Amino acid sequence: MSTATALWVIGAAAVVTVLIKGIGPFALGGKPLSPRFEAVIALLAPALLAALVVTQVLADQDRWVLGADTAGVAVAGVLFWRGTPMLVGVAVAALVAGGLRAVAG
Repeated sequence: MSTATALWVIGAAAVVTVLIKGIGPFALGGKPLSPRFEAVIALLAPALLAALVVTQVLADQDRWVLGADTAGVAVAGVLFWRGTPMLVGVAVAALVAGGLRAVAG
């Protein structure tokens, strides 16, 4: 892809994003959202984050992979679920992933 094409794609994506964000307030006309709809919106960010984490941890090019990264993220997920502070969870995940890579060679 050429630089000009990339810039056009980025510009178009920016314009579409602004239009999508502007449609909501315009369409609602200042009316508040229903509590049920607000609850759905509140779940969108965590769902997107989970999807990004899963694709980064389990995908390698065009195939699925279970490796040291997967084990590190799994350990961190369990630690965070149990209430471990963020810094400790990330450090343990890095140690697990690094240790498995060192053992595996």
